[in-house]
Amino acid sequence: MTHFDDIAAQAIDDYGLITAAQARRMGITDVELNRWTASGKLERLGRGVYRLSLYVPTPLDKFAAACALAGPGAFIFGDSVLDMHGLAFVNPRAVTVATPKRLRRTLPSWVRALPAKGYAPVLFEGIPTQKVADAILWCRGLVMDERLMQGADDAFAKGLITEPERDFLIEKMECRHADKAEQQE
Repeated sequence: MTHFDDIAAQAIDDYGLITAAQARRMGITDVELNRWTASGKLERLGRGVYRLSLYVPTPLDKFAAACALAGPGAFIFGDSVLDMHGLAFVNPRAVTVATPKRLRRTLPSWVRALPAKGYAPVLFEGIPTQKVADAILWCRGLVMDERLMQGADDAFAKGLITEPERDFLIEKMECRHADKAEQQE
């Protein structure tokens, strides 16, 4: 097996992505990565992140790539979690990732990084992400309450949140909606 076969085997399991750090752990040098990029076998997405050129794309690729570009510990956050699951009719301009540490690298314009402490990410299809219920709560004020309530119902139907979580979210949205109505009177 050649070094490129090792890279391909690793990358196929990770949305076609391989990082320079993963390659180094496999005994592959940066010179080899640069050679494969120049020959068209790999595509450089950003600092230390590469994608196989012959890879069949999936709808989750942009989320996996955003986490890889932001570095270790990064996870999908906020409205991007809703977008990832097809909830609440959101379509953010950039994929939002949260990082537990200060981010010093430059990210492409389609990735937005936020500091996030106190959130424990979960894995969805191998991609670290904020819990769906937490994402819905975080989006209050950013997304219309009616869409968030529908998103909570849809998330429950898809098995992404539990019934108590759904009831709590809908109650929060209805309370906020009732408060707005009282203020207008």
